[in-house]
Amino acid sequence: MKLSRALKGAFVATAVATATATVAGTASAAESATQPTFPMYGVHKTSNDLRVWFPTATGYLQGETFDYDFSTVADVISADNDGDGYPEADWTLYKSGRLEFYSTNGTAEDPTVVGSGWNTYKTVLSPGNIGGAKEADLIGFDKYGVLYSYLGYPTGKLTPRVRVGGGWNVYDQIAGQGDLTGDGKPDIVAKEKSTGFLYLYKGTGDYKAPFAPRQKVGGGWNAYDRLISLGDINEDGKPDLLARKPTGALMRYNGTGVAGGAFKPPVQIGSGYQSYNLL
Repeated sequence: MKLSRALKGAFVATAVATATATVAGTASAAESATQPTFPMYGVHKTSNDLRVWFPTATGYLQGETFDYDFSTVADVISADNDGDGYPEADWTLYKSGRLEFYSTNGTAEDPTVVGSGWNTYKTVLSPGNIGGAKEADLIGFDKYGVLYSYLGYPTGKLTPRVRVGGGWNVYDQIAGQGDLTGDGKPDIVAKEKSTGFLYLYKGTGDYKAPFAPRQKVGGGWNAYDRLISLGDINEDGKPDLLARKPTGALMRYNGTGVAGGAFKPPVQIGSGYQSYNLL
C-alpha cells in the first residue's frame, strides 16, 4: 500500500483497495450477490486516526486503523462503478468543501479534484445509480432543506446539479446504498428528527425525480444518532442498515427486500463506536 499517497490527499484510496481485497476475500457467497458491499469509515475523535471496518460473511465488521491525521475529512463515499459487487472507487469530501475522486481501476497516482464548495451540503451520499447509467451518482441536501442530484461519469466527474425538491431539513439522518425493495432501483431511508419516524424513499430511475413519495418504515429511530448503509453486509442479496446508539452500540438491521417491511429486528454487532465520527 502506498501510504505516502495518504499525505498527498489520496489516502482513502489505500483504504478502498484494502477494503476491496478484504471484502472480496471473506466469503464465496459474495460472488453471486446482486447487491454491492461497502466498507465503513470513521475518524477517531481524539487521535484523528482513520478506522476502516470491513463487512464479513457473518454480517459483522472487522477493522483496520490507518494512523495519519484525517481530521480534515468530512465524508468518504464509496462506489462500485464496475458492477462486481465491491468498491473500487470513492469520493472524498473535505471539511473545506473540496471533493476528490479516486478509482483503483485507473492509472493515476493522485485523486481527481471534482470541485469545491461542497460544504454547502449537510449530507452527501451515493445511493448508487439513480440516473440509468452504469456509474454511481450523488445526492446532497443543503441547510435550506433542498435536495439536489448529480450524475456521475467514469472519471468521477459530475453533471451540473438538478434540484429534486425541498423540505428535507425535517430529517437529521439520510442513508442508503442499494436496492431495498427489489425493483432494481436504489432507495434511501430518512429519519425525521421531530418524531423519530423512519421513512423509505423508493427509487424511480428518473434522475430529475429520483424518489417516489415516502413510506413510513416505523418509529423509535431517535434512539440512534447515526444511520449508515454499507449495502449488503450479510451477503443475502439484500441491502442492510446500520444504526448507532449514543452509547456506542452498533445495531444491524437486515434488509428484507420488501418495501412494506424493509428491515428485520435489529441485532447488536459491536460497541464503542461513540469514539468515532462515522463517515
